[in-house]
Amino acid sequence: MMVKPTVAIVGRPNVGKSTIFNRIIGERMAIVEDEPGITRDRLYGEGEWLHRFFHVIDTGGIELNDEPLLTQIREQAKLAIDEADVIIFIVNGRDGITASDEEVADILLRSKKPVITAVNKIDNYEMREQMYEFYSLGLGEVFPISGSHGLGLGDLLDEVLERFPVEDEEEKDDDTIHMAVIGQPNVGKSSLVNAVLGEERVIVSDIPGTTRDAVDTEFEKDGQKYSIIDTAGMRRRGKVYEKAEKYSVLRAMRAMERADVAVVILDGEAGIREQDKKVAGYAHDSGRAIVIVVNKWDVVEKDDKTMHRFTEEIREEFQFLDYAPIVFLSAKTKRRMQNLLPVVRQVAENHHVRVPTNVLNEVIMDAVIMNPTPTHSNKRLRINFATQVASGPPVIVLFVNDPELLHFSYRRYLENKCREAFSFEGTPLRIVARKKNE
Repeated sequence: MMVKPTVAIVGRPNVGKSTIFNRIIGERMAIVEDEPGITRDRLYGEGEWLHRFFHVIDTGGIELNDEPLLTQIREQAKLAIDEADVIIFIVNGRDGITASDEEVADILLRSKKPVITAVNKIDNYEMREQMYEFYSLGLGEVFPISGSHGLGLGDLLDEVLERFPVEDEEEKDDDTIHMAVIGQPNVGKSSLVNAVLGEERVIVSDIPGTTRDAVDTEFEKDGQKYSIIDTAGMRRRGKVYEKAEKYSVLRAMRAMERADVAVVILDGEAGIREQDKKVAGYAHDSGRAIVIVVNKWDVVEKDDKTMHRFTEEIREEFQFLDYAPIVFLSAKTKRRMQNLLPVVRQVAENHHVRVPTNVLNEVIMDAVIMNPTPTHSNKRLRINFATQVASGPPVIVLFVNDPELLHFSYRRYLENKCREAFSFEGTPLRIVARKKNE
């Protein structure tokens, strides 16, 4: 499974970092299906250039409000160094070199990471003269760009791709279930990993993960091999890490690229927080199978309805994860820990379910008879044929007369009917409409 490289955009305020960020990710932040309840940070995006996908971080989105400006810029640069494979250092061609630019350049130079200097606001050919002084920063080649006009970005991204690490084509062992333990800081990720491994005591090996600092630990239980990808304990000390919980999302995203199942951990004591929704939203977008774990259940004051109330709250706050099973446990006391791995195993199987075409068509046609397809401008949606084209997650293609007529609400209706008929618990299900002759 390919892990996407990460590009970080750094520089002092008002050099155009966010404009460049938006240019690189293009319209990718606009989610195709406008799903209710999912919130996303403007801090992260996904870029694509010449069919190569990569994460992009806009470090300007990390604000340390009560810190002096230079401290903020330094901390943002350090975050970029920790997290990125390639760093784009943006300077303002109209201002010339400032003391802040020199400070950041010095930090980047010492980092030994690939750094590309982009001189922004070079809006026409005549202004190119202004970029040459930036060679004195000692960071190698300088690229003139204009964020507002989109000039020079192709050359810049060509250079970014050149600096990416060599792709590792190593295939995963198909029999192993890879599970990523994700969640915001302090929800008990480390405790959960230790509880899973401590309970089994059959660790086969510790393999350094392809994600920086993550370790994949392999073990076996009831004849099934697992690999647990621990995203905990990777939070370095520093102002950014203490103040910007947002950053935990990036670690989660990278871990999920190597996983079959994302185990999303919530803190039962603290309840659901905004950041939990962001982490869960990215898990849903990643297409991985998902299990929601409510940890620290031992310290929650309970009556006979507490679990029911918490379940209802999760279903209300995470409507986009209505397919994900919920497991209540305490990693610290090991109570109910035995319930976790069987659920992980089941959702991993469901993630790779293949439905026979004839059976799928029967279910879809029955659904249409029960609730006829919608009409729009006197034109009715006609579904000619359905087939599953992929698994992990399952993708169903409907061949129709006009894909525009398949609205979100009817797609959800068909998805629910498929979920009633087949074992898709724990896995996202994608339903795509194609014109019948495509």
